[in-house]
Amino acid sequence: MAFAEGFISELVGRQATIDDLPIGRVTDFLVREPNDTFPQIDGLLIRTSMGTRYAPIETVADADRNGTVALTMAPTQPAPPDDEALYLVADLLDKQIVDVDGRKVVRINDIEVAGSGGHLRVVAADIGFAGLLRRLGLKSFGRRFTPALYKRVPRSMIAWDSVAPIREPNPSQVRLSVTENKLARLHPSELADIIEDLSKRDALAVVRQLDDETAADAFEHLDLDTQKALIADIGSERAADIIEEMDSDDAADLLAELPEEQQLQLLAEMNEYTAGELRELVKYDDDTAGGLMTTNYTWIYPHRTTAATIRKIREIAPSSEFIYYLYVVDKADTLLGVLSLRILLLALPTAFIDRIMETDVVCVSPETTAIDVAAIIAKYDLLAVPVVNSEGKMLGIVTVDDAIDAIMPEEVAKRLPRFTIRHAQPRPHEPVH
Repeated sequence: MAFAEGFISELVGRQATIDDLPIGRVTDFLVREPNDTFPQIDGLLIRTSMGTRYAPIETVADADRNGTVALTMAPTQPAPPDDEALYLVADLLDKQIVDVDGRKVVRINDIEVAGSGGHLRVVAADIGFAGLLRRLGLKSFGRRFTPALYKRVPRSMIAWDSVAPIREPNPSQVRLSVTENKLARLHPSELADIIEDLSKRDALAVVRQLDDETAADAFEHLDLDTQKALIADIGSERAADIIEEMDSDDAADLLAELPEEQQLQLLAEMNEYTAGELRELVKYDDDTAGGLMTTNYTWIYPHRTTAATIRKIREIAPSSEFIYYLYVVDKADTLLGVLSLRILLLALPTAFIDRIMETDVVCVSPETTAIDVAAIIAKYDLLAVPVVNSEGKMLGIVTVDDAIDAIMPEEVAKRLPRFTIRHAQPRPHEPVH
């Protein structure tokens, strides 16, 4: 193709010809693999007297910058369905997208394309005023009559590998994995900010692109009203999957704010063990240790050696991001002691846990107020404090970030660093055998 590089605005509206005979005009460009780093354009849409037709890129012989688009054969195929491809004009121009490197929502004014490896590829999105002038056909006017001013017009380009469309490309395909989805490059709080800035429809489209784990991370940073609106729209099955991936305390807080019928419906979609624990957690007031605690913690039996314990920790570490303290319990889950990871690593491999654990454990009851929990954590310089009932049975832990969240204004708390505790373990509070 003679059109080696430029912008799609320079091709839209061009007359399409076969043997110099006009057959229609270019209206759009189709990309079947938009998640490639710089995806190739697979074809053009031509508006003909017979309706809109799809012309594979292989049938495009020439595209003169100031002339026509010459085809080798007449397009006969209808345009593929919207859910099978990304249409650069219909889906992107004048639409909001996420700039994942700039961590913001922007609007696309034009799209830059370039020839590479025998293909015409999408390379960047133009979000600046220059792109808008080009779209309006005012580029040549600006250069001719106000060249000094035109040179001062900012060019704002985003490389395509940093562009995440709001609408999910190819939704018929399996949902993208974390490593493939550009949105997953964002910090959960940044992703939450973007979701809250979008319309209800666009926010829903973004959540549908995310895997359950990434969506759960973002949900934990959303305000309650946004959480409830999204839960109502994404369906109970998907909503339950996301809530199961949330920290148990955050999941319980969300469930407690939902109508009882909706709450029961979501719990019914979850696995039995998780649903049971969440039912217990929603019974506690939000501003108590019971309402703040998570049931995801690592517990061990006292008769294990340090060597065996370390081996087990290596196995569960990929799915457990909070392994700073190991809580020592008996068969009835009574808390016997606590062990820091540092003490464990410094102990002899043959040492038994009950000989090196700290038995004078600072604990709180589930009824302890959030303010008192935060004060205790600060007083004893803890990363987490265990929650036990009147019989000394271990119920959960309150992490320092959740304690701070409870006493800080919501808009501040949502932006604070968090300990993220995953749910891929056999039991939320993982034993070390």
